[in-house]
Amino acid sequence: MAHQFEPLQNDLIIRTAWGQKVERPPMWVMRQAGRYLPEYHEAKGKHDFFDCCRSPEIASTLTLQPIERFAGLVDAAIIFSDILVIPQAMGMAVEMVDKVGPHFPNPLKDPEDGQYGKVMNKKVDVAGELDYVYKAITLTRHKLKGRVPLFGFCGAPWTLLCYMVEGGGSKMFAKIKTWIYKYPKASKDLLQKIAEVCVEYLALQVKAGAQLVQVFDSWAGELSPSSFKAFSLPYLAYISKNLPKRLKEMDLDPVPMVVFAKGAWYALDSLCDLGYQVVGLDWLQDPAEAVKIRGNRPIVFQGNADPGVLYGSREAITVVVKDMVQGFGGGKQGWIANLGHGITPGVKPDDLKFYFEEIHRLAGS
Repeated sequence: MAHQFEPLQNDLIIRTAWGQKVERPPMWVMRQAGRYLPEYHEAKGKHDFFDCCRSPEIASTLTLQPIERFAGLVDAAIIFSDILVIPQAMGMAVEMVDKVGPHFPNPLKDPEDGQYGKVMNKKVDVAGELDYVYKAITLTRHKLKGRVPLFGFCGAPWTLLCYMVEGGGSKMFAKIKTWIYKYPKASKDLLQKIAEVCVEYLALQVKAGAQLVQVFDSWAGELSPSSFKAFSLPYLAYISKNLPKRLKEMDLDPVPMVVFAKGAWYALDSLCDLGYQVVGLDWLQDPAEAVKIRGNRPIVFQGNADPGVLYGSREAITVVVKDMVQGFGGGKQGWIANLGHGITPGVKPDDLKFYFEEIHRLAGS
């Protein structure tokens, strides 16, 4: 039975994502529910990061914090979770180490290490293993009371494989490069399996109440253009092609899909042909150049200020916003205002508020 939610009062981002002309650009930022907010630390308390993800009550509370703090300025919420819940559901242990980040105690070493076979052969119970995410989404939709739409998300197959092999973040990416260049078939087989899990996971998020979905390919920029075509693009395409089919099978309406391939500036033309309604841009892209590459394709861009500008002066923030508004064509169609990556922990919330206010001032009706 479908969930019953209160009617949506602000559908600006959904109308924009479907390509409609709008009164102003909608805005939100990646990682907006996060460590830069004092209230985040109060609500998280001494709970482990993944314990917060697994608690629908805590996850929904954290999701709503920026909506409440920036009421009337921000046009979407994004569920508090993590891209690495998929490797966990696939049978791998993942810990969040304070001040270090995610850590896999036992990463994939090579296709013969035993664990690879277990991961490949495991029938992933996407509904059961990740039930806590769907419960958090449904609870958050009820708590939002229609104020703004709610994003669901997942990590892209390439980025998830990077973590599963590297065991955490990396500077050299030597282990995953060994995999793709020494074991290309084993890499592609696992990428395909991850992509299939992503489709089901996103579909179940929509069933739970997510109104838009985003696929985060955070490590896309570690691939060369030819390697991106081989090890990332096909699996991003699989998701965009098969998620609408899966939603139709479940008697659910389609939702706007966003792809964000950080660092893959060279692939923008290909990303515009991938079947996603929205293409996220990082701060390495010039908005006006991106618009030229897009041409007359009905693609919406999302982004793309350097998150580091929020450490700067108010004058610097205004300059960046002016450049974005001008570069993206004024903001009345084809642009969702965001940062070029997630907001960083040291940012003062009032400086993010000023960023939002400047977008409203310079691109509003």
